[in-house]
Amino acid sequence: MKRNRYILLILILGSLSTISPFSIDMYLPGFPAIADELGVPISQVQLSLTAYLLGIGFGQLFYGPMLDRFGRKKPLYVGMVIYIISSIMCAFSTSLESLIAMRFLQALGGCVGMVAAQAFVRDLFPMRKTAQAFSSIILVIAVSPMIAPAVGGYITVAFGRASVFLILALLTLLILAATYLLLPEGKKADPSISLKPKAIVSNFLLVLKQPQFSIYAVASGIATSASFAYIAASADVFLNLYHTTERQYGWIFAFIASGLIGSAQFNHFLLKKYTSQQLVKYALAYQTITGLVLVAGVWLDGFDIVSLTVMIFLFVLGQGLTGPNSSALALAPFSKHVGSAASLLGSFRMLIGGVITVWVSAWHDGSALPMVVVMWLCVLSGIVILGLAKVTIRHRARRLVLKDEPSVLL
Repeated sequence: MKRNRYILLILILGSLSTISPFSIDMYLPGFPAIADELGVPISQVQLSLTAYLLGIGFGQLFYGPMLDRFGRKKPLYVGMVIYIISSIMCAFSTSLESLIAMRFLQALGGCVGMVAAQAFVRDLFPMRKTAQAFSSIILVIAVSPMIAPAVGGYITVAFGRASVFLILALLTLLILAATYLLLPEGKKADPSISLKPKAIVSNFLLVLKQPQFSIYAVASGIATSASFAYIAASADVFLNLYHTTERQYGWIFAFIASGLIGSAQFNHFLLKKYTSQQLVKYALAYQTITGLVLVAGVWLDGFDIVSLTVMIFLFVLGQGLTGPNSSALALAPFSKHVGSAASLLGSFRMLIGGVITVWVSAWHDGSALPMVVVMWLCVLSGIVILGLAKVTIRHRARRLVLKDEPSVLL
């Protein structure tokens, strides 16, 4: 594949994947303004983020089968139109309840970009290049948390919180145009794939019965939810606890997100020397150690705003390795049901992320401790799951000889 074509594909797929990250990150600096306007505390505004994550989780379950049945582009167009309409409705919400409902609908539309992008990677790139393609897409995605909160902070101050949602609608309209004009069709429609509930559930069960998918989907889903714990609580921690301005918070968020970009880029180099399986384990072990230091520092009240920011930055470095490598490993066994597998993978991550944001919100105690403890427990759980899976598979291998079952890459 020519370099210019590769870059174009990555930019479009990355843009599709950034619709939801932008929708999450860009309105975070507006939490205080939303809380004041709607007359609710910030901890309740966090529930609009929870609604978005849950909407992504449920929405991806529907788009996966549709992407396999109708081809990649038609479901993509439908979802993006739903997103644009609901974004406009978010801008004019007058109550917390209506905002939460519209954010859920917005997520149902926007999440199609995440599922379609993963399916397109399997369609357009050879297997040996999928992990690198995911890393490149994550590089594009990582730009969103670098610029979205900063831009959102300036926009909120200058034009109010409603303008953020209107700009999100405009950006998605531009991505829709680029998708229509420049993105290849990908895998064609497959009429043999049924959309009847029984058939859809059957396809999902086929995916879940693949051990490699189940192990990496669950382990990485929990581990990468550490980011959602940070995203959900960071506005309250930095804006209320450390008294930063909306603009300062945006720049802090951008600095921390730059760690994700750096590690995603470094992943290209590491894949020349290590396997994806090794990198996932090393990254989770690294985050477990740095997360423990982070928890201890907050518990002992040993961090000021600078040291807390630096420690969170060091922690998220591991996310740029865990995400792309675990995605490549989870999707590797599939060809026919890639859309269903991609939707399940994304749903696991977002539904778990939604639960994590509720946990952080419910545990709110006016300190940074709930945020950092949940972040650490997420990565600790991920590495424990991988370890238990490895032991279980080795034990089963000693007792049974399974000739037809694919081996699990651990």
